[in-house]
Amino acid sequence: MKIIEYNNFKIRPLAGAMGAEILDVDLKNINDDTFNEIYKAFVDYQVIGILDQDLNSDQYLEFGRKWGEIHHYPYMKGLETHPEILEIVKTEKDTYAFGNVWHSDGSFTEIPPKATMLYAQELPPAGGDTLFANMYQAYDTLSDQMKEILGSLRGFTLVINPKLGNFTGAKSMKQQDPGKTKVHTYHPIIRTHPDSKNKALYIGGHAVEIEGMTKEESTPILNYLKSHSTRPEFICRLKWSPGTIAIWDNRCTQHYAVDDYAGFRRRMHRITIIGEEAPYFEGRNNIKNEKCDGSPEQWGP
Repeated sequence: MKIIEYNNFKIRPLAGAMGAEILDVDLKNINDDTFNEIYKAFVDYQVIGILDQDLNSDQYLEFGRKWGEIHHYPYMKGLETHPEILEIVKTEKDTYAFGNVWHSDGSFTEIPPKATMLYAQELPPAGGDTLFANMYQAYDTLSDQMKEILGSLRGFTLVINPKLGNFTGAKSMKQQDPGKTKVHTYHPIIRTHPDSKNKALYIGGHAVEIEGMTKEESTPILNYLKSHSTRPEFICRLKWSPGTIAIWDNRCTQHYAVDDYAGFRRRMHRITIIGEEAPYFEGRNNIKNEKCDGSPEQWGP
């Protein structure tokens, strides 16, 4: 695709739906003007891949903190020297890849992360790409009647507590008990993006039921929305290369880690940024979330 000139770097769009690569920028000690342009590209394209970076963990964290407060993932331990950085790894022997389902990071928390950063450390010789889906387009292409129905509904999101079993299936990941950290909540199915002010469908693999509905009522609606939101025309594919740092907007995207590199190693460093506020209904405040102990009988379908 055509290269677009910004003041401090170049942009190469990834697909018609969303996504872009950023070229010719060094993230070490960037100034405010360059960061503001990167943030604008992030809001405009929803996912950006910044190519050819060479940052140590301190420099990576310094860049991450420019985006906001670092989120601590409740189910996993970070690096020993830098606990804010989560190592996402699949070894040659692992049979399961972390993130191998369509989802938005942290949607099971009361204030979900606004952004996730992933820094390529080790890559397989081929494969291991990440797919992203545009939730603005997913919302915009719903019928007016469906938008009206969904506009007042909240979905219940949950991830499995490690006490109930190995929730990742990835034996090489450093899991931990989240303790009393809440890992289930309700969020509006349609949320308003705090920067763009556009509406987005807020749904994904963590959603298990709709508030106020039975399982039988929730299941077909959620199945339809999950299928609709990941239509091919809404998707871009990010191909990793050594030194790529990808940053995506959890407020208006879903993503999927493609598990197509059996027998090879893939290792990434993740930083997640806390969101500014809880998702909200248009024109009304968010309702206080109910409590749930995370037991299977409370999940829904």
